[in-house]
Amino acid sequence: MAVCDECNGWLNPALAADSLVRRGDDVLLIQRKFPPMAGSWAFPGGFVEQGEDPMHAAVRELKEETGLDGEAPKLVMVMGDPQRDPRKHIVSIVYEVEVSEEQQPVAGDDAADARFWPITTLLSGDVEFAGDHFTILQRWLNQ
Repeated sequence: MAVCDECNGWLNPALAADSLVRRGDDVLLIQRKFPPMAGSWAFPGGFVEQGEDPMHAAVRELKEETGLDGEAPKLVMVMGDPQRDPRKHIVSIVYEVEVSEEQQPVAGDDAADARFWPITTLLSGDVEFAGDHFTILQRWLNQ
C-alpha cells in the first residue's frame, strides 16, 4: 500500500462526480476542451472539491460545463477501475440529474461543446467517448 509523504497519509484515488441528463431519446454530452482526451465526448462532471458532497459536485459541474441547472440527483453507479483515466486513479460517482425542458446547454468551463445527442447515434459507435463514458452510457441504458 502506497503512502503519500507530501500529504502525510495514504495515497488515495481522486473523487469525481458525473451527471446523466436525458430528454426523451436524447442524452447530454460535453466535448472535452483540454487534454487528456481533448475533443472526445463525455458526461458533464469533474472533481469533487474538499468539503463538498459528491451529489452537489455533480450538479455544480453540470452548471459550470453546460449552463444547465440540475435538480433531484439520483445515484446510478460508481465507476472505479484504476485504469479508467490516464491521469491517475479516479473514482467517479455517477448521478442521473433532472433538467427542465426549456433550458438549453451552452458550453462553459472546460467544455468545448455541450449538446443533446440521439441515443441511437451514441450507441452506433460513431462518437468518440472519453475514457469509460461509453460504458457508463451502456450501463445506464442497460445495453
